[in-house]
Amino acid sequence: MNHPSRTPDAFPSLLGELVTALDLPTAQAATLQVQGNDSLAACFPVSDLATAAIGVTGLAAADLLAEGAPGLPVQVDRHLAAAWFKTSLRPLGWELPAVWDAVTGDYRTRDGWLRLHANAPHHRERALAVLGCANSHDAVAQAMAGGLGEDLETAIVAAGGCAAKLRTQAEWQAHPQGQAVGAEPLMAQEWTAANIASRWRPDPQRPLQGIRVLDLTRILAGPIATRLLAGLGAEVLRIDPPDWDEPAQAPEVTLGKRCARLDLRRPADRRVFEALLADADVLVHGYRADALERLGYGSAARRALNPALIDVSLCAYGWTGPWALRRGYDSLVQMSCGIAAAGRDWQGGEQPVPLPVQALDHATGYLMAAAVIRGLTGRLREGRTLSARLSLARTACLLTEHPAVACEPLYSGVREADYDTAPEPTAWGPGLRLRPPLQIGDLRLHWQRPATRLGSASAAWSTAG
Repeated sequence: MNHPSRTPDAFPSLLGELVTALDLPTAQAATLQVQGNDSLAACFPVSDLATAAIGVTGLAAADLLAEGAPGLPVQVDRHLAAAWFKTSLRPLGWELPAVWDAVTGDYRTRDGWLRLHANAPHHRERALAVLGCANSHDAVAQAMAGGLGEDLETAIVAAGGCAAKLRTQAEWQAHPQGQAVGAEPLMAQEWTAANIASRWRPDPQRPLQGIRVLDLTRILAGPIATRLLAGLGAEVLRIDPPDWDEPAQAPEVTLGKRCARLDLRRPADRRVFEALLADADVLVHGYRADALERLGYGSAARRALNPALIDVSLCAYGWTGPWALRRGYDSLVQMSCGIAAAGRDWQGGEQPVPLPVQALDHATGYLMAAAVIRGLTGRLREGRTLSARLSLARTACLLTEHPAVACEPLYSGVREADYDTAPEPTAWGPGLRLRPPLQIGDLRLHWQRPATRLGSASAAWSTAG
């Protein structure tokens, strides 16, 4: 088996597409410097995507600081970029819970493969009800074996579960949803001329200090976006419903944030949320497209509450087409859009083979952060506001346009020197965090708060900033 990693021209091509999507100055893009050349082994150029996505976020921050002058040079460590696409935290003396539920996985059907995503208890219960089986991997495998993939997928999704049939790239491109996503821009942007005056100015060492980010995101792209914004100095307040938890991911993605809970079905909590939204600079949300609308907080209502709001949102399967409201996660989108099938063919096996990291989540998260920074730049310089929409499926289109070829050296794993020397006192215990992969001039990402538990803070903006 060959171990392809990246095409020689994939990185500049990917970077160019991201720079264009964000409308960054071409001269600014020329300041990006990449250190290292190792690559994750995959059938698509994952390390190129990681480096470009993190790099373009740095370019956006450099342009914000430049105020029209030549921007600071931006450096990305390619090895560390790939490492951050895996996991950034190594616990010391404690262990993270398993990432996947016992019945989450790929199952053989009568005509192929289907992936079931059952990490959330309510998603698992609804899938098991459709399958009519016990809560065990063997029982699910037996129930799946007699069914057709598309029938099972349709039934589980209709019941409120999460599943995806294995499709090839050609099948996805012929599918109505694949065609809809392919016609969408990588980042849909809507600028509103609001004539907003702001006294805020970016700090040279903490560019987003003084910026309030209201975070309504869950696993995994949205929290990655807001983690990056916190690393640049923003005050990030994450809001979750009372019954939600991410035990395997919270230590990874709550770095730098405060995390609170609100129940938006309760009038008192709605009043708190509306006050938070009115005082926010940025809203980042990753619920399905109609979720906030059903709660009474559609785009028009959000804009009425806060005309100066920078509004960046995420969905799984795109914003148009028959699956626009479908629940989805990175691993499901990889199954749907042909990535897992391409990995299977690359390895010459029978089972689906995903990417070595959840690259769609991570890359889209960094692009969301870059969109926020571009929104702040437009508001600062031109008094206008930005609404931007991204999707995992559209990021998948970007990646799959660049097949990989054999290239050395391969990524060899995380090294001891990749970690900061000082342990981070997370809410679960001490841990070592990877060194940041991004540098802007002499500015490095820095998080003032360690990772914390969901719901550990009050739903209020910090008086300390």
